[in-house]
Amino acid sequence: MEYSYNTKGTCSSKIDFDINDNVITNVRFTGGCNGNLQAISKLVEGKTADEIESLLKGINCNGRGTSCGDQLARAVREAAV
Repeated sequence: MEYSYNTKGTCSSKIDFDINDNVITNVRFTGGCNGNLQAISKLVEGKTADEIESLLKGINCNGRGTSCGDQLARAVREAAV
């Protein structure tokens, strides 16, 4: 199932990914730091929502209280419910 999440408080504006049996694939960010976000996408490929959330939840970018990684953690948690 394809899922889209509109981010809040980050340079990236949207995250799209596929979720099947709680496994995340094909993560794509719209906007943000292209190189870093490509790296995040590759590193989380094939991981479960729980694994991604435990790795990325709470990461803070420049005092914003969130980050693209944190937003991905929130997105996969929302999609997994």
